[in-house]
This record gives sequence, structure tokens and C-alpha cells, in this order.
Amino acid sequence: MLVGTETHDDAGVYQLTDDLAIVQTIDFFPPVVDDPYVYGQIAAANALSDVYAMGGEPKTVLNLIAYPDDELGGSDWIPRILSGGAERCTAAGAVILGGHSVRDKEIKFGLSVTGVVHPKKVLTNAGAKPGDKLVLTKPLGTGFVTTANKRSACPPETLRAACDSMVQLNAPGRDAAFAVGGVHSITDITGFGLCGHAYEMADGSHVTLVIDVNALPLLRGAEQLTSYRTRASKTNREYVEPFMKLEGAIDPVRVEFLWDAQTSGGLLISVEAAKAEALVEEARKRGATRAVVVGEVRPRADVALVFRA
Repeated sequence: MLVGTETHDDAGVYQLTDDLAIVQTIDFFPPVVDDPYVYGQIAAANALSDVYAMGGEPKTVLNLIAYPDDELGGSDWIPRILSGGAERCTAAGAVILGGHSVRDKEIKFGLSVTGVVHPKKVLTNAGAKPGDKLVLTKPLGTGFVTTANKRSACPPETLRAACDSMVQLNAPGRDAAFAVGGVHSITDITGFGLCGHAYEMADGSHVTLVIDVNALPLLRGAEQLTSYRTRASKTNREYVEPFMKLEGAIDPVRVEFLWDAQTSGGLLISVEAAKAEALVEEARKRGATRAVVVGEVRPRADVALVFRA
């Protein structure tokens, strides 16, 4: 076992030979949008993301679906969900081998994913080094947008922007990292929000991450929706508050994005400072158009995270 649960990493890694290791992960959740096809795409992209965050290549997939067929009967949701998931798996170059379904009162869908990686090319959340810069490859705000949409309060153009972001695979960020080099650590931003996943990187790497709140990329229109918090916003903030501090006159609206739980969020990449801008440029060329430098890595101080204006 090369990577287990010790550092709360994105996936497990098991070495098979001198030049081959497998990456394993699983993730599923209830619908975050009304369109079953798009929901399937989002859930698949979210599950595949954990393999990319380890530097791996997704290869095989098992579908996991829960559905109240006794209540919804002959609804076409199941084939549309599976079609959306299959589209993203095909885009990732992964093969669906089968899956498992159960009856449940709540719809849920996701994937068990197996990927491959060279044992010496594994990237974890525990390798950030002082002097590195931090690059984020997708905008924040999906929690606010999807919650507002459930309450019929989200502008259509903002929902479209969020869906486009959530459906996007994290392959561009992974590929840019290998193309540019100098990358020491990667994690993807999902349910624990930027704050939680950044904390796990800082804690696992024994460093302090300093993040410029004003530099964070936000979904267009999401700043008007920060009153639509998920329940996770409160727990995410409580999780990291003992290990963080705020510096400067931070916009109270923008600070809410630190705690917002993300679905199929981007990669947070710790890279040599001299290669940070090249990484951003390469990621944008490959499709991660909102990639940007958001902070830096410092030697471990009194806290693990500093969010500054």
C-alpha cells in the first residue's frame, strides 16, 4: 500500500509491480440538479476526479445507483442518469464493467473507479513544500448555486455556468501538472470545501498554506447567492477554525466561499513558484480556463491556514 487513510487523501494507491500501481476510489450522492443526464455527468466527473488528484489515469468503472422504483415506477431517470455517467467515463477513456443497484427512498448515483499510475508518479495531498505557489483550476460556488436552484432562486445563466464547471473533468489540471513539472502535491476540492481540503494538504505536508481570498475564482453570479448555504458550510468552518486565521479586511461575501461545499470542484495544486504561471497557462490551454494562482506555501507556523485579503 502506497497511500491509505493516514493523510485523508483523495484515493488509495496499491503497488502491483515496480512500474504499476492501481488507484481506487468511490463516491456517490443525491441529485444536485434536476436534469438526470447532467446529474449523471456531474456524479461521474466527481468520482473520476479523485484518480486525477493522485496523478492517475482512470481505467475501469462500476456504477452505483439507488432508486425508489417502487415509488417512481417506470420513470426514465435511471437510463438517463447512466447515460450521463457513461458519457463522462468515455470522455475520460474509462470502461464501465458493470455495477450495482438498490432500492432506496432517495435517488443516489456515483462510481467506483480504478485507475493506474506509475508508483514514482503518485501525487498526494501531503507533499506541499515551503516556497511553492498554489494553483486552483476551477471556480468556487457550486454549493450556493445548487442550493439556490433547489429553492427556485438561481438565475439560469448561473446554473449553466455551475453545471459546465461540475461536468468538466479534472484531466486538464492533471495533464498540465505533468507537462510543466515541479508539482509537489494535489488535492481536489469537494465536500469539505476549499477550507477543509486545503487544511488536509497543510496538515499532511506539515506546512502553512496562505491563500489570497481576493484571488479565488468564483462562479459568475454566485456572489449574489451566498445566503443559500448548505448545511456543510457550518460544519466545514467549524472543522478548520481551530487551525486557521483571517488576515486583513476580507470581504464577508467572498469569505463565505471558503466554507462552501463543492461538487466536482477543481484541483488545488502545490507547485514550484517558478513554474506556477506556466502551470496556469498550460491548464487554461487544456480547458481549465479559470485556473489561477491563489496563494503560497510557507514553513509551518502557529496555524495551518491563513486566509488574507
